[in-house]
Amino acid sequence: MVTVVLIFNILLALLCLYVAWQVCRLRTALANIADALIIAEQTTHQVFCQAPQCISRRQMGAYQLRQDYQQLTLQMQKMQQVLALLGLGQLMFQRYRRNRPVQRSSFYTAAHATDRRN
Repeated sequence: MVTVVLIFNILLALLCLYVAWQVCRLRTALANIADALIIAEQTTHQVFCQAPQCISRRQMGAYQLRQDYQQLTLQMQKMQQVLALLGLGQLMFQRYRRNRPVQRSSFYTAAHATDRRN
């Protein structure tokens, strides 16, 4: 009976030793994972800690670009109107020149008048 109890105790001790060894391996693996997560968190913190300021600056830059674009659009519309008016003025001037009777100088008229009489 003592032999059975001794064998049972030895088997139980070996089983506890195996479980303790597995727990130790698991603890080491979890510690390594925790270290890796801490490093990842520190790295991402360094990268993203300035993100709000960068985003804010970029938003202000985008706002300024929109304002500049709006002003340039208005200037372009005004320039198109000016160019359209200039084109209309040029067209009117060309029509006026075409339809205007040619005015001849008195010398030219007198010289031709004598030629026609002859």
